[in-house]
Amino acid sequence: MKYANIFHFSADLCQIICIYQIFFVILQANTCEMYKQEDKICDLIASSTEALQIASRFGLPLGVEDKTVEEVCRENGIHPDTFLAVINHQSSSCVQSESLMVYLKNAHRYFIDYQLPKIRQELIEAISSVQTGSQIPLLIIRFYDEYVEEVKTHIQHENAKEFQLHADDDEHIAKKLEELKSLIIKYYPATAINNLLYAALQDIYQIEQELALHCSIEDDILLPALEKERAEKGDTKLSDREKDVLIELVHGLSNKEIADRLNISTHTVISHRKNIMQKLNIHSPAGLTIYAIVNQLVTIDS
Repeated sequence: MKYANIFHFSADLCQIICIYQIFFVILQANTCEMYKQEDKICDLIASSTEALQIASRFGLPLGVEDKTVEEVCRENGIHPDTFLAVINHQSSSCVQSESLMVYLKNAHRYFIDYQLPKIRQELIEAISSVQTGSQIPLLIIRFYDEYVEEVKTHIQHENAKEFQLHADDDEHIAKKLEELKSLIIKYYPATAINNLLYAALQDIYQIEQELALHCSIEDDILLPALEKERAEKGDTKLSDREKDVLIELVHGLSNKEIADRLNISTHTVISHRKNIMQKLNIHSPAGLTIYAIVNQLVTIDS
């Protein structure tokens, strides 16, 4: 019995050590390398498809030889710290909004001029290659066209720097793409293997990931940079959407209730609340109420 207990203890100890080793390997695999200005940009671009994509959207050329990140960025009019903030996906006090707008507008051209039309063409070819006798494929194309129009409107707001307008439909656009995938997978008429349809679906998954990265860069890097610039300029003017949120706050609604009433996400409501308080330097409900009354957003009776 004594030796049996020792055996079980040893087995348990080995299991714990094994789990620890697996955890350590996973931790190492998920630790992202942080790139610096003195790193060779050729190594950075070669590290992943995401890095290649980001470099192209900043308008950086290939044929960079052994130049550093700083050298290539400065040669092409891109702020090095801004490029590194996007590559490392970390907000920085040194981020320059002009360089970020270059990145975003190049990304917009990629989506609108290349990737979205490519997926539509693939869907058309997939439908044309197999006669199903069903209207479902055409309805899927119509659904996709509606989705593309929403993305275009979203991008128009971004190009005009109307980020408070577009922030409300990020989640809606993501859900619509999820719905498109589900419609194709569940309801597309069953036929023999349609490689063209599989190719279109793979590109839909790809653009979903790219749009998610695009939105996270806006939320985590660009918007804080713009807010910092506004604060430095003393710009305390609230956007129309921020005024809407403030009115509902003064009326005593919770974040979820405001989200439901304005048809936006709870995350967006929280972001607006944070911006309102930063711009006005008012953090108490009573103070926000006084501001809203003085600026005629609400009346005392309401």
